[in-house]
Amino acid sequence: MTSTANEIVVNNAAWANATPRLSVLIPTFRDDPSALLKALDDPSTRAEIIVLDDGSGDEALAKRIAGRIERLRLPARLIRLTSNQGRAKGRNRLASHARAGHFLFLDSDMLPNPENFLARWAALAEGENTPIAFGGFTLEQTPLRPEHALHRAMALKSDCTLAPERAKSPEKHVFTSNLLVRRDVFETVEFDEGFTGWGWEDVEWAMRVGRHHPILHIDNSATHLGLDTASAMAAKYEQSASNFARVVSAHRDIVSAYPSYRVARALKPFPGRDIWRPMLKAFALNEAAPTSLRAFAMRLYRAALYCEAV
Repeated sequence: MTSTANEIVVNNAAWANATPRLSVLIPTFRDDPSALLKALDDPSTRAEIIVLDDGSGDEALAKRIAGRIERLRLPARLIRLTSNQGRAKGRNRLASHARAGHFLFLDSDMLPNPENFLARWAALAEGENTPIAFGGFTLEQTPLRPEHALHRAMALKSDCTLAPERAKSPEKHVFTSNLLVRRDVFETVEFDEGFTGWGWEDVEWAMRVGRHHPILHIDNSATHLGLDTASAMAAKYEQSASNFARVVSAHRDIVSAYPSYRVARALKPFPGRDIWRPMLKAFALNEAAPTSLRAFAMRLYRAALYCEAV
């Protein structure tokens, strides 16, 4: 174990002499990635795993993650930050520890679907030297829980799509939940650390990098286990409004084609936003209402939050 002023690093026994071809980069904040780490532990892939605990301050959780890191057969490192850096800074920090020629960004609440998930990514990195690829995500292994019904319905409609559909708007469907990036590409275009809170930093990165490199979409999916309650979703959308404004400022030519932008433009002229916007939120949070109508209300609420930026 080593430490500096703001990070503590724990390596497992396999770390020191490894020459990895693929660096799997997993940020976490108060989530336990143990199930993901266990599923990824395939030494034949010549991968390394790097986990960033982004200032969670949870000693018991950090101890569990460190124990799992030490038991992995793959070379692995845990980085514990003493303060939270956020989504963009945290991922850039992860990449600075990576040693391989390709990075695979995975969220800590993901779980691979195919058994050869990591081997397929390794083959794409080594064999085809792919600059950027997104593998998609599903809800195949996500438990059915009533409090997550709204998020499930919305994700299934807009996010859980197959590669041919994603490829129609390649930058729009890039998320750091399951993203392969070649080292030289990332070193040229890192995540914009001006983004704060939740939302849009990965799509905005794809907008910038997509101007210079093709974005490949494949079906090598992982399950998103971490669905949110309706209130947590609303809070994230509220956080994302300033990030959306940052995207509009830099990439209006691209984002103006997105439904979220077009609906926000359509809603902007309507007076009394301070009255009807909270009503949309209240309906979306009402678990007694039909899920399809709640989802419609939540999308309108998000667009109403974005009105200021369009």
